[in-house]
Amino acid sequence: LKNQVGNSVVVAGWVHDVRVLGGINFLLLRDSEGIVQVTAQKEKVPKKILEAFGKIRQEDVLAVKGKVVKSKIAKAGIEIVPSEIEIISKSEVPLPLDPRGVTPANLDTCLNWRFMYFRTEEAKAIFKIQSEIVVAFRDFFVKNNFMEMQPPVIIKSASEGGAELFALLYFDKKAFLAQSPQLYKQMGAISFGKVFMVVPVFRAEKFDQPTHLNELRQLDFEQAFSDDEDAMQTAEKCLVHILQHVNGKCEKELKFLKRKLEIPKLPLKRITYTEAVELLKKRGEKISWGEDFSKSQEKLLAECLGEEAFFIKDWPTEIKAFYSTPHENDPKICRAYDLICSGLEICSGTQRIHMPELLAKQLKSKKLNPEDFKFYIDCFKYGSPPHAGGSFGLERITMSITGKNNIREVTMFPRDRNRIAP
Repeated sequence: LKNQVGNSVVVAGWVHDVRVLGGINFLLLRDSEGIVQVTAQKEKVPKKILEAFGKIRQEDVLAVKGKVVKSKIAKAGIEIVPSEIEIISKSEVPLPLDPRGVTPANLDTCLNWRFMYFRTEEAKAIFKIQSEIVVAFRDFFVKNNFMEMQPPVIIKSASEGGAELFALLYFDKKAFLAQSPQLYKQMGAISFGKVFMVVPVFRAEKFDQPTHLNELRQLDFEQAFSDDEDAMQTAEKCLVHILQHVNGKCEKELKFLKRKLEIPKLPLKRITYTEAVELLKKRGEKISWGEDFSKSQEKLLAECLGEEAFFIKDWPTEIKAFYSTPHENDPKICRAYDLICSGLEICSGTQRIHMPELLAKQLKSKKLNPEDFKFYIDCFKYGSPPHAGGSFGLERITMSITGKNNIREVTMFPRDRNRIAP
């Protein structure tokens, strides 16, 4: 509105705040673009405007017609002197939470009244950043000639094994919600060459932790004629692209959240799982070879290395998914990697097994029946190149960038073992 000084305009939005002082009355009107001050001085506006101010409450929806004038008091440097005010919709009082943030609400209140929380500056900052993460992810892979895939959410058998599945009745058959698009993106890679996707996935694990949900969004990629090192190079370049994009597009949001993004230099440091275990032991951590790292241990590794982002590679085959390619000289270790950023795992991937016989053997070693994966194993019988890929967790990257400590804070409508609404 700054270029509209002297002009008559019509603006509409929500009442962010209102102060009726008699001689001079103020309201802040908020829409998706920001907040504008509407000022009504007793001697400068019609009586009907003063009467309208007496009826207005926070979060009412208004349309205001008036003249844009310069202001030394208003934050934006301009204000609107109203000639007409239409109350489009009234809000009930009291509000379940304060969108101004003057009275902070606890996490449960913010989750129970999600739509109202979305009206806060904090929510707008978090989810603008999250939106731009997805934009940047897509942009990176489109520019690198990957094709976007749309894998199914309803599947016949486990995508990864291990993790519990949500079962459902699919007509007269038993089916499951996908815990990963893994099998399908591999089928895409060995046919199309390079693919990516943005998909919901479901994990029926009974966790109640600040970094876990039962429904989440994955940003996946898969590439043919590639090994685990190729996938790591793709993942680190994608991460830098995302961070640069968010830095450029979300300057205001990052400033509000008091975040300054560090863009890591490539290539990122790579350490083996075995080296990571030894580092932790030296710092007094009780961990045995073959155990996964806790979230606190991931943070400790970041401190030990002095790196904002790094890879842990060459994991024990036993604790990675059945499709992970074992090392030729040591089958106890597989070509798997995790990408740690800001002390948090945000991406993981592997070189996949592309040999049907080895795949069936690894399925059996995980106590899975190869017959349940026949359609998948058969894919690799008709000319399958080596291939690798990875998966970013959208919510995890958002946590890393925004500095939030609970994944529910950066999920629009979180689903965990205790929450299925709103």
